[in-house]
Amino acid sequence: MTDLKQLALQIFHQTIAAIDIPATMRRKLHIAGTVLHCGELHFDLREFAKVRVIALGKAAGAMLSGLTGVLPAALPLEGIVVTPASVTERLAGLQYIVSGHPVPNAESWKAAETILSFLKKSDEKTLVFFLLSGGGSALMELPLNEAQTLSDVQQVNRVLVGCGAPIDEINTVRKHLSAVKGGRLTVAAGPATKLTLAVSDVPASKESALASGPTIADPTTISDFHRIVKEYSLAAQFPSSVTTWLAEQQMPETPKEGHPAFANAYFFLMLGMDDLFHPAHKAAEAHGCVTCCENSTDDWPVEKAADFLLRQLADLRQANPGRRVALLADGEVSSPVTGDGIGGRNATFVLACAAKIAGQPIAVLSAGTDGIDGNSPAAGAVADGTTISRGENANMRARDYSQRSDAHSYFARLGDVIETGPTGNNLRDLRILIAEPE
Repeated sequence: MTDLKQLALQIFHQTIAAIDIPATMRRKLHIAGTVLHCGELHFDLREFAKVRVIALGKAAGAMLSGLTGVLPAALPLEGIVVTPASVTERLAGLQYIVSGHPVPNAESWKAAETILSFLKKSDEKTLVFFLLSGGGSALMELPLNEAQTLSDVQQVNRVLVGCGAPIDEINTVRKHLSAVKGGRLTVAAGPATKLTLAVSDVPASKESALASGPTIADPTTISDFHRIVKEYSLAAQFPSSVTTWLAEQQMPETPKEGHPAFANAYFFLMLGMDDLFHPAHKAAEAHGCVTCCENSTDDWPVEKAADFLLRQLADLRQANPGRRVALLADGEVSSPVTGDGIGGRNATFVLACAAKIAGQPIAVLSAGTDGIDGNSPAAGAVADGTTISRGENANMRARDYSQRSDAHSYFARLGDVIETGPTGNNLRDLRILIAEPE
């Protein structure tokens, strides 16, 4: 019988290898004479005295490589690159900042201040490229409330990522507390022409949540902020500097559509959901699987998502007798932190599935395309019908590990974690469920 865990791993690794950011950017951007074409947008580079770039996120290095591979080599380029890991090849004229992720640090604060100062020097003859990818919310941060310390910012971040709210609600709160999120970088760049190129790890149509939307007019409101704070009982967990500021009603609204700064600001999606599904689907079919893609479980609680996807897998199996089947899903499931263990939503999802597939010829994999799963050193994990029995033979109870948010430790002991290291990419999480014929 085929080792379904190994098959799921092969599909995952083949998918990651197929998502090439620089190649995608070279395919979607092109220069004709002095005119840069980006979809239906075009920019004549002769019209600008200064060309600047702000590259922010886990894929900043790859995106910068893609952009410079398109722009004329002689074009003077200045700007700031903010990443979670050091970049080996550094370009002249650019400042590189390695800042904190998943928790903002002093360099995150420095990145925000440096970027704001840099953008405020822009004028009508400036073209600014914003290269955005996931992780930007932590990599660049500066509070609107001057009374907040770095420790306060870090406490707010920990409260938000552990509260169980969907990412768009988490980012609604972040945007209203931040001096650089929710469209405020576009405002800082004033009259410059601004083009955001994005590699998205957020749901389609919710691009303002990517890196907390620093360049996009914010569709969320202060009322949304207060509703979310109340729904998840966040105020009692926030530092006093934040609660005092909120009580004094000092929080301004985020920039909206109609603000003059957005009149010459443009957004173009380089890579999104379809760019993840297509190579994964192709790889699964190449391995003989009847394959279906499912994208409705985004932001669902872990248990609900696990039950739903396994039912979908069973239906796919029943509809294709005698055939191996694969169900692919993307997005982020909601996994509140309930203990002090190691792991993230991907390993937690796989652990939730493990008991449900016990004894069956089924494998379940979930992993982050960025190579990171929560506070663990892994991208995620993989399980099959033998996982629970193997855990019991090692004197491990899956329920105990789940309750203390320690899914990574469970799978690490079984040798079933997925370690890729940082991939330089950041689309969405990918879940792969495979079943042999009944």
